[in-house]
Amino acid sequence: MNATIRIQTEPFDAARETDLMTAGRADVGAVVAFTGLCRDEGGKLSSLELEHYPGMAEAELTRIAARAEERWPLLGLTVIHRFGMISPGEGIVLVLAASAHREAAFEAASFLMDYLKTRAPFWKREHLKDGTVGAWVEAKVQDDAAAERWA
Repeated sequence: MNATIRIQTEPFDAARETDLMTAGRADVGAVVAFTGLCRDEGGKLSSLELEHYPGMAEAELTRIAARAEERWPLLGLTVIHRFGMISPGEGIVLVLAASAHREAAFEAASFLMDYLKTRAPFWKREHLKDGTVGAWVEAKVQDDAAAERWA
């Protein structure tokens, strides 16, 4: 299986990506999709700026995907992460995990998100409606704790 890994500025279409993954695949019994969206943060947020370390980010996403492929019997895997300025309500990340059975697809998708949040070199900064630009968002302890369950 070859995972699809993309880092892009353009919005993604989860339904289209699912169709691409499953077209002509009678062996797929489950696809779990996770879409992470830009939150409005109480009506204060104008946009969220996402930056990444080019080359390193793709390599890390590929490494995380390979770990998921080793752990679960996956038939398809897609990880798309956006960068640039993203408005509230827009998608930031898409993870699709396909398997013959739901348990593997659910676990793989959860694993991927936990590891993306803690290991992929992406940074976020809030741009507020009042024109101010916030500091880079700090990592959260609960994200690290979530990733530890897969160790």
